[in-house]
Amino acid sequence: MSGGRALDWALAIAGGVLLTLMTQANAVLAGYTDALYASWAAHGLGAVVAALLALALARRAPAPDPATGDGPARAPLWYYLGGIPGALVVILSAIAVNSELALAGTVALMLTGQIIFGTVSDRFGLLHTPQRRITLMDLAVAACVLAGSVLIVARGA
Repeated sequence: MSGGRALDWALAIAGGVLLTLMTQANAVLAGYTDALYASWAAHGLGAVVAALLALALARRAPAPDPATGDGPARAPLWYYLGGIPGALVVILSAIAVNSELALAGTVALMLTGQIIFGTVSDRFGLLHTPQRRITLMDLAVAACVLAGSVLIVARGA
């Protein structure tokens, strides 16, 4: 396995572990308060970390050249609306984790949502990703994850 592929796998696994840990922490907080407060707390903490990362990376970035107009590209304003569905997902995950679904069912539902969004993004080139056709392999992967998610949710594993 090449170094780039190994890094991709390591980052994917680290992202999955982080998602599970954050969901569990959010559920515990929601158990002591409520899902809305837990969502606000998670997004507030995320905003602080994002601001610190932006400040750290801004110091490393080269200064824009005013003569050539080279500067950072501005994101369209509608990109900033992405936090709204994110907040709803956090609220719903806090509710789901504290229900009969528990953590496994919640993560299964999140994976399902990520696969659906990723497939739609690939097909239509959302968020400046290259457009590409959906292949049989894409459908097979989605079917396996969806089937596993259905088993987890239906059987309460």
